[in-house]
Amino acid sequence: MRRLKPTPRRASGFASLGSGSRGNGTLVAIGGSLFLVDCGFPLKQAEARLGRLGVRPGDLTAVLVTHEHSDHASGVPDLTHKYGLPVYASNGTFKAVGHELIGHTVHGDQPFDVNGVTIMPVTVPHDARESVQFVFYHANLKIGVVSDLGCVTPHVIDQYSGCDGILMESNHDREMLMRGRYPIRLKRRIASDLGHLSNDQARDFLTAIAHPRLEVVVGHVSAQNNHSDLLRRTFAQFDTSVACLSFATQQDGCGWTHFADSSGSSIPVAFGHAV
Repeated sequence: MRRLKPTPRRASGFASLGSGSRGNGTLVAIGGSLFLVDCGFPLKQAEARLGRLGVRPGDLTAVLVTHEHSDHASGVPDLTHKYGLPVYASNGTFKAVGHELIGHTVHGDQPFDVNGVTIMPVTVPHDARESVQFVFYHANLKIGVVSDLGCVTPHVIDQYSGCDGILMESNHDREMLMRGRYPIRLKRRIASDLGHLSNDQARDFLTAIAHPRLEVVVGHVSAQNNHSDLLRRTFAQFDTSVACLSFATQQDGCGWTHFADSSGSSIPVAFGHAV
């Protein structure tokens, strides 16, 4: 068991710094610790986006990296070096990023513990060296982050079933993608089983894991190959089957979704200097 610094206030929830092809980062506050999943933003921009959510970089317990693609990993070395933050990633991700990134190696589908929080690195199909996504457990709370996968496997459904909160990908509308200006090779990559989820695939995934208490944030939406009207139509069926469904954008991310603490009371998520 690794004992790292707790966050300044005990609160549980998740938020997005921004989500899309130009940068991703997801905050998960759970069990008194605060984790950042991915950082695809330059240092100053990452600091500003964290501050917008009431977080100082020094509040972070650790940074977890899903895979080496620049929109997820490019900002991790500078952020973690400046603030002395521990990094967790797969061996393949560390090798792909190179010597700029060092830290704790995690293995797909083998849970590990940080400050009493159990973290499951979930193996997903994506065209990266050793891609994983993450599920966080503490007490009766389960929060999942899953993007950058080309198809939803039974294993993925199993790992994300029962989540209280989830940030999930709905990247593209397949018809828009195929009609668009991307080179055919890129279109095939995105639409492949190692690419990104379409709206229809995301809808089917959510259908499989939805329940009335689930808080959902949809992210990693393509600016070129998707549209807010299409997303609203795709996910309209969940208006009454999940607790809440919102969308994370590239520019603004998504504010805090928070959960009741162990006493059953709802508390706002706030860290560092801002509320």
